[in-house]
Amino acid sequence: MAKKMNELAAARPERAPAHPGAILREDVLPSIGEPVMTVAKKLGVTRQHLHRILAEQAPVSPEMALRLGKFCGNGPGLWLRMQQAYDLWHAERALKAEIAKIPTAKARAA
Repeated sequence: MAKKMNELAAARPERAPAHPGAILREDVLPSIGEPVMTVAKKLGVTRQHLHRILAEQAPVSPEMALRLGKFCGNGPGLWLRMQQAYDLWHAERALKAEIAKIPTAKARAA
């Protein structure tokens, strides 16, 4: 799933990568078939916190990535990479003009 998402993001750089909460909401939770409250309890987080992630209003932290990786059986790295791709895409657009002003340092010849 992560490889396919990376290929899609590379092919369509104008489109934002999916927030990990969208993947949870649209793919993971429906396939599990358990209510959010039950999943939140199993993850050891509040229902409200899980809802914020599902609503794409909160990021997946390293701690949450550990929980999701264990729960889903796919490890924390996938969740962190999804969040990183999402955050970086938005930051690049928000800071584009400012970043363009920063010169690139060049190493001196030895």
